[in-house]
Amino acid sequence: MMGDTQKIGALLAAAGGFFTFLGVIMFLDRGLLAIGNILFLVGVVMLIGPGRTGRFFWQPSKRRGSVCFFLGMFLVLIGWVFTGLMIEIFGVVNLFGDFFPMLITPLRRIPVIGTFLSLPIINSIIEMCLGSHSSL
Repeated sequence: MMGDTQKIGALLAAAGGFFTFLGVIMFLDRGLLAIGNILFLVGVVMLIGPGRTGRFFWQPSKRRGSVCFFLGMFLVLIGWVFTGLMIEIFGVVNLFGDFFPMLITPLRRIPVIGTFLSLPIINSIIEMCLGSHSSL
């Protein structure tokens, strides 16, 4: 069961994702991307706690992703939006790449999305990206 702080954290992280999506749709709007980054980061801290967040981001295996993620956030904040977003995406993939197989499995069970993910070209791209994790 989630506590109130965790519920607020999940809402803030989702709002951060939404604002980031809006920032990309609005032709890389600096303000929306910055708000999305800040909301996402605050949401993650509230969701799993400050100590666990610090341990997650500074694990030896995740340091490269963390540095890229925070460098990308900084570049977005100072106005280098496209470069910052590309570096940030690289960091997110390095940080959260282990979670992608866990996301794909339930998505394959949703009627419309599962049908889309079962298309031969999409399925081959997913299998190629997941590599050894495809058995999940």
